[in-house]
Amino acid sequence: MRQELLSLPKGLAEEVSKNLVMVARLIDEDPEQAYAYSRIALRLASRVAAVREAAGFAAYATQKYSEALAEFRAAKRMTGSVELWPVMADCERGLGRPERALAMAGEPEVQKLDKAGQVEMRLVAAGARRDQGQLDAAIVTLQSPELASNSVQPWTARLRYAYADALLAAGREDEAREWFAKTLEADKDGATDASDRLAEIDGVEFVDAAVEPADDVDLDDEDEDEEDEDAAEIAAAERAADVTEYYDEDDEEYEPLEQSAADADAEAEADKG
Repeated sequence: MRQELLSLPKGLAEEVSKNLVMVARLIDEDPEQAYAYSRIALRLASRVAAVREAAGFAAYATQKYSEALAEFRAAKRMTGSVELWPVMADCERGLGRPERALAMAGEPEVQKLDKAGQVEMRLVAAGARRDQGQLDAAIVTLQSPELASNSVQPWTARLRYAYADALLAAGREDEAREWFAKTLEADKDGATDASDRLAEIDGVEFVDAAVEPADDVDLDDEDEDEEDEDAAEIAAAERAADVTEYYDEDDEEYEPLEQSAADADAEAEADKG
């Protein structure tokens, strides 16, 4: 990406780079905001492949699949790379066209993908089978040397999880439990909810251990009441100050504020002093 941005004027390159950084930073936490930054970068440098790719992923994250597919195709044309092939196929699924995703799974481009890309393509193809209600075919699609391997790779947890989920959908609960457990072994970063799925199969329920305040006292409500009282007092004081400042004793329409009994007593005592 850095090399591509060097083709732009320095000031423009810096501005585009800042927006791409924000896309990468926000795409998981706030995809809509990431999408907004990607549109800015796209307006500034639509002929840069990295910008088209970032815009594609931001659109994909917000489920704008048609837009994402267009951006990925543009990036592919610019670079000649096939690495976006699996996510392009998944966009076809998102658009309700699983048959196109399956057709892409059989194209020569798949053979040009690295191992991670081929596993990703297998996941997409299995998902397309499930979209078509072909559970058994989805299970067979996921059965591969990568699934059978004991070696843990970046894609291992997701592949095992997809297989376990497909088994469970097909009613093969015992096998599904075994593969959710294998997923958990490979999922060191907690990228999947395999532990929750295992607990669900085993009928385990988690209880919130948070302790309620004694005598059913809601401390948050007490704090809110105190804040409301403080705010009311401040507002009343401000109104009083506003009224006092507004009226002028030299004004013919001036009417002094009514004095409270306590204030009158205090004033009398002061006069005596």
